[in-house]
Order: sequence, then C-alpha cells, then structure tokens
Amino acid sequence: MKTKPDLSFWKLWNLSFGFFGVQIAYALQSANISRIFATLGADPHNLSYFWILPPLMGIIVQPIIGSLSDKTWCRFGRRLPYLILGALVSVIVMCLLPNAGSFGLTISSAMIFGFIALMFLDTSINMAMQPFKMLVGDQVNEKQKGLAYSIQSFLCNAGSLVGYLAPIIFTAIGISNIAPKGQVPDSVTYAFYVGAAILILCVIYTFATVREMPPKEYAEFHGFEANDNKKEEKKESMFSLLVNAPKVFWTVGLVQFFCWCAFMYMWTYTNGAIADTVWGTTDTSSAAYQEAGNWVGVLFAVQAVGSVIWATIIPRFKSYKMAYFVSLVLGGIGFISTMFIHDQYLLFASYLLIGCAWAAMLALPFTILTNSISGKNMGTYLGLFNGTICLPQIIAASVGGLLLSLVGGTQVNMLVLAGVLLILGAASVFIIKETSAEKSNN
Repeated sequence: MKTKPDLSFWKLWNLSFGFFGVQIAYALQSANISRIFATLGADPHNLSYFWILPPLMGIIVQPIIGSLSDKTWCRFGRRLPYLILGALVSVIVMCLLPNAGSFGLTISSAMIFGFIALMFLDTSINMAMQPFKMLVGDQVNEKQKGLAYSIQSFLCNAGSLVGYLAPIIFTAIGISNIAPKGQVPDSVTYAFYVGAAILILCVIYTFATVREMPPKEYAEFHGFEANDNKKEEKKESMFSLLVNAPKVFWTVGLVQFFCWCAFMYMWTYTNGAIADTVWGTTDTSSAAYQEAGNWVGVLFAVQAVGSVIWATIIPRFKSYKMAYFVSLVLGGIGFISTMFIHDQYLLFASYLLIGCAWAAMLALPFTILTNSISGKNMGTYLGLFNGTICLPQIIAASVGGLLLSLVGGTQVNMLVLAGVLLILGAASVFIIKETSAEKSNN
C-alpha cells in the first residue's frame, strides 16, 4: 500500500474551508429556530417537536451520503458533488425559512411552510457537512490527520461564532430587531441571507481548490481492490457488528444519551428561558423578546469560546474518565445556575461552564471508543456511534412538551433539567471501562 504524501498547510486548509460556511448555517439554525417558530406563534409546549428534525435528518442522511459517495466516481470527484449539491439547497432554504411569516399565510400555514423549510435545511446541511469529514479521511495521511482535524475544529468554532453573533451585529448597525406579530425581524432574516452567501462562497472555494484522488490512485493509497468493500460487506453486516459491539460502545452511549438530551433542551428553551428570567417577558412579539433572542446568540458564542479554552485543559487530566466527569459536572452547574441569574452578563459564567461539557462531548467519547476497538471495523463503529448522538435528541424532542408541563411550564426549569441530565451523565462515566481488550474480538 502506498503512503499518502504530506500536504502543505494551505492544502489542508482548503479541504475544510467550506466547513466554515456550513457551520455558520448550522449555528444560525441552532440559535434561531425556537425564536423563529415562537415568533410565528408556536406554543412553547410544542417547540421541542420542531427540534426532532435536525437529529432525524442526521441519522438518515449522513449514513446515506457516506454510502453513496463511496460508490460515486465522476469528473468532479466522489465527495465534492454531494458537498456542492447540499450547499446549493441550503442557500435556497436559508433565504426562505425566515420569511415563513411574511407570505401572507395563516399561522398554521406559516408553521407548515417553516416546518418543511426546516426539513430541507436540515437535510441539505447534513449533506454538505458529511463530505468534509470524509475528505480528510480520504486525502490526509495518518501523521497529518491531527493537524487536519484541528484546522477543521478551528473553522467549525469560527463559523459558529459568526452565525451566533450575526443577528446582534446587524441590530447594532441599525437593522430592525422588531417586526409585526407573526413575522421574523429583519436582523434575523438578513443574518440568514448573509450566512447563505458566505456558505456558498466558502463551498465554491473548497470545490475549486481540492482535487480528489481518481479511483485507481485512491485504491493504491488505501490498499484495496475495487471489489474489496463488497466482499467485506458479505462477511460481516452492520447489524451483526452492532449486536456484537464491545461493552464500551454501549456504556459510552449511555453517557451520550444524557448529554445530548441536555443540549437538545438548551437549544430549544434558552430563548424563552432568558426572555423570562432576564427580560421579564414571554410575549414573543415584544421588542424585549427579540432582544433576548439576539442575546442567545451571544451566549452560544460564549459557550463556543469556553469550549475552545477547556479543550486545551482536557489533555492535562491523567484520566480520560476524570476529564469527562469533571467537564460534565461543570456543564451541569452551568445549566442549573441559569435559574438564579437575572443579569444578562452574569450568564456568561453559566455558558462558559456549559462550554466545558461541550468540549468533552466533542472529543472524549470518540477517544475512549477508538482506543477500545480494533481498526478493522473502526469506520463502521464510528458510523453506528452517530446514533448515540441523534437518537437521544429525537427522544428528548419527542417528550419535551410533556416534560415542560411537568416542570410547571416555565422554560428555565428545562435548563435546570438539562443540568440534572448532565450530572447523571457524569455519574454514568464511572460505568465505562477503558480497555483495549476488545481489540482482539473486533
């Protein structure tokens, strides 16, 4: 098997640059979906149902795109065609979604339009996101993968900051942050427009600067013949691998369940929670509610900064499990503290702590898992492990309205519940048995 050559820094940069634009779109969605649907007239008890779509699309689309692109070879490459198609659809939908209440539709019709637009946005973002992960695996040698994924992580966080902060920046330069009842403010609408423009420009840049390996060259660098994959699929199915997954797969998956349920409730209820506790309003048509909506973007940006800072501290822990435990406990404290804080700036401390949990969730589960399974089925297990991210979110979104009723209908209580879930996740860390013994079996 031939060894992939080292790539220059800028070639590594080009591989992931489009991810900057994709992440802006994802951040705009994460910070503003509840705000948009609440503004259209959605009852807070129904907000979580709209959040079923993102993980549902992820669990469906990402494996399909991975499988299809494995079998795709054309003059434009194998991953890049799906990247450009996903980006084009995202741009169209990003221009439509924030206008759901501006087409003269009834409230119910605007909700349906917004729901369909969100479905297409989730699908296209997942279609555009997945190729970036695969491009690094395809093009980069083992020695440089750490640097390549570090670049991708930097661009991911940078894109998140732009997406989270865009509405408040537009408000600061004089674009209206209020709108007639049932319509989304221009500050949010323009943020989606600009985000769409940046997304397509970044993706076009990657599309124009990256050359994928042709089939013969790809096979030489990855040590297989054209029919090898089909032969391997016949030997061991994905279902049988899941049934025989090592214990660490399931124990880390239990921690993942609590963590991703918690963050689903953060994305769903932060807007309504801080509008109530800091701005003292639950009126979605008020200027105060929209100001709170802008501040959610700032808080999520603070969370991203906290994540970056804490990511530099995690390697200093002697044990991955202790790092995981401490990170989740800090995040749990951050969520619970939002109930007692009524100053918008003091909330920075809460979301910095929440960023600690986010940093651990992005890195430690995959580190523990990959250290405990063999390389033979590594890719399949990582694909299956994506279900431990998506399924908890789907479950959490499905029961969110019921839980909101049980906690008194106050949205900040759902953030407290998120904190409790993270602490339960931290307690579950001690069930994990870090080992390499399973390698001989998988």
